[in-house]
Amino acid sequence: MKALKELRSKSDRELIEELQELRTELRNIRTKIKSGGAVENPGRVKNIRRTIARILTILNERKRGIGPKVGEEDKS
Repeated sequence: MKALKELRSKSDRELIEELQELRTELRNIRTKIKSGGAVENPGRVKNIRRTIARILTILNERKRGIGPKVGEEDKS
């Protein structure tokens, strides 16, 4: 799982590239599951889905200009 600070520090281009990689990985895992194969780490699907959601959220925040201000720390 990627830390939120790590994702926020990346540029839009880097986030889009990572998003494509994660979607490809998720597609491969789902194909393997559908074909009856065993997956090494079934919890990875959940982590990938959440990371994809985080990336999409960050991109939408930037697009709308509603993300955290520069220098503002996360409270988590």
